Amino acid sequence: MLSLAWISMGALVVVIVLSCTTDVNPGLVALAMAWAIGIWVAPGFGRSFAVPDILAGFPIDLFLTLVGVSLLFALARENGTLGRLVRLAVRGCRGDAGLIPVLFFAISCSIASIGAGNIATAALIAPLAMATAHRSRIPPFLMTIMVAHGSVAGALSPIAPTGIIAGGIMERMGMPGLERQNYLANLVANATVAVVGYLAFGGWRLFGRREDGPEDETGSKEFVRMSPAQIATLGAIAALVVGVVGYGLHVGMAAIAASVVLLLFRAAEERPALAGLPWGVIVMVCGVTVLTSLLEKTGGIDAFTSIMARVATPRSAAGWMAFVTGLVSVYSSTSGVVLPAFLPSVPDLVARLGGGDPPSIAAAILIGGHLVDVSPLSTIGALCIASAPSSVDRRLLFNQVLIWGLSMAVVGAIGCYIAFPGVSP
Repeated sequence: MLSLAWISMGALVVVIVLSCTTDVNPGLVALAMAWAIGIWVAPGFGRSFAVPDILAGFPIDLFLTLVGVSLLFALARENGTLGRLVRLAVRGCRGDAGLIPVLFFAISCSIASIGAGNIATAALIAPLAMATAHRSRIPPFLMTIMVAHGSVAGALSPIAPTGIIAGGIMERMGMPGLERQNYLANLVANATVAVVGYLAFGGWRLFGRREDGPEDETGSKEFVRMSPAQIATLGAIAALVVGVVGYGLHVGMAAIAASVVLLLFRAAEERPALAGLPWGVIVMVCGVTVLTSLLEKTGGIDAFTSIMARVATPRSAAGWMAFVTGLVSVYSSTSGVVLPAFLPSVPDLVARLGGGDPPSIAAAILIGGHLVDVSPLSTIGALCIASAPSSVDRRLLFNQVLIWGLSMAVVGAIGCYIAFPGVSP
């Protein structure tokens, strides 16, 4: 029987499908549908939602945090700080080709973890990594695996955009304080598959092969020198990390304050940094969050969990959720669609199953949704392929990365089924 719960659930499905098949921002679609359901559809079922009721689901704290962190790292990217860091790190292991892919995994994970996030990190690292792979005769598929999984491994850092999104949603679900646990679980998962890929696709054969260090555009050895503005930017990022981790400062407001200081001292240009903010992602996340908030009020979350409860058990719930979110994440945004859509369903799913561990199922959603982000259908995988030199067979590379990325949905499901037995501690 048609009900308001199923209509609102159908609206979310439409948002997910449109995010996979069109270029329209699903956050805008979600906002429009939340307004239409609340104002025009709900009264037909004896419910009434005013516009303030609908907008009460807008995540103001999350919005400010995303803007603040994204702005600080946009400034660091704009003034060349992050690029200098990468080149400085590459110089540290030049000479042994076997260490280079490992280094790029570590660099990607580190930069994503300190707040840049997975997509920004991949955009920064992929061009240098693929050029280095070509010069050092490292298989491009191997380097893609290392950079992509390295970027994704740091995605759930408590001060990275996706980690902030996940932490905010889980706090509203009544599961606060799990940010570091989820970050480490995702890091271990991505590091594990990266190690498997490294060994399976010839990384170990590269050890002992000597290669020259990085060169600049003129062909001479590159000397990395940081400007005063870049040093100041590094100091601002370090202060943010210390303030958030050591003193519990609000990450968004602290990042905005650090950005203002850098701008006042002319360490970076404001206009290109603001233009470089991921406004599309921010709108996507906030819009879908408004719709899922309405779903909770109309019973739409109950409708989804009733479906999952028919096929899952307390033992298999983590595996099923990792598989479903992995498949959806292949074609849509993990942070903007998958997390806001699926994480809120966890408490109700556990209640319907009559058992299970909510933090474990939530971690499975996070891991399953992120492992597949190396696919070329996702931004991170696409960035790596686009950065490959023209001499590389990009069609072959696309197919290799596609098969690997799709297989991660199954790998994530099996891994989460084994790692999360579904019993509360």
